[in-house]
Amino acid sequence: MDGLFAQLLTAAFFATFVRSVVPLLLTALGGLFSERSGVVNIALDGLIIFGALGGAVTTLVLQPVLGTAAPWAGWVGGALVGGLIAWIHAVISIKYHADQVISGTAINLLATGVPAVILTAMYGSSTESPKVANALPLWGVGELRFSPPVYFAFLAVAVTWYVLYRTPFGLRLRATGEQPGAAASMGINVRRMRYTAVILSGVLAGTAGVFLSIGNLDSYVRNISAGGGFIALAALIFGQWKPLGVLGATLLFGFLQALSIALGGGNLLPPTLVQALPYLITILALIFTGRSRAPKALGKPYEG
Repeated sequence: MDGLFAQLLTAAFFATFVRSVVPLLLTALGGLFSERSGVVNIALDGLIIFGALGGAVTTLVLQPVLGTAAPWAGWVGGALVGGLIAWIHAVISIKYHADQVISGTAINLLATGVPAVILTAMYGSSTESPKVANALPLWGVGELRFSPPVYFAFLAVAVTWYVLYRTPFGLRLRATGEQPGAAASMGINVRRMRYTAVILSGVLAGTAGVFLSIGNLDSYVRNISAGGGFIALAALIFGQWKPLGVLGATLLFGFLQALSIALGGGNLLPPTLVQALPYLITILALIFTGRSRAPKALGKPYEG
């Protein structure tokens, strides 16, 4: 036990903790925009996977031309792919009034099969892409060196809070998710706001995927999200759909993930329990959260 506590105080554990938090934080912030506008986004896990694939493939394709600049183009590519897939979810949910949960689930199912088809067609492997020669650079000192999406993620919390509570866009977004009819009567284009919010959620979740494939690793691998999109969705609910609440929830869940990695190297708990620990605590957190106050129009199609 003393050895575990000593391990938790090391720079290596802190680095693992930060890297565990970042994809959850980016994805949960994306979900916050979507759900604050009134659109349920169960597709977050699929958006991470598509973003990770888009980032890796874009980098590999452009590497011969751009060299060390290719990962930056890969970041843009992964974010755009995430935004594109989110746009599909938005069209199905907003234009055609389909069930938002079913639409998001369909995207998650596509994310389990489509990447394998693309990888097989391009690289002859259904499980992983070739390694990129140059991933995103690492900034920092010693073991505390992180790729740019890490810094972007924590900056995004402050930006999201400011946009949500200090700008006309944020006011319109919150009104759209609470009382879309009243918002429309004030001249707000409800559908446009929802499209914008859902696409933005895809861009942020896609960036989370980019971090995983070329910011933390150097290739896309199957099941790269490891269910992170669902944990991010839980963090969004646990955080009461508020930026600072989301930050606190993702810090908690990220710590649990890092702790499971630390425990995995010892004999304190059975390995299967260690691997399941973050997911078990996530479920317990939701059970004891109580009645979270979701946006009133969440999941309700706008008919106006």
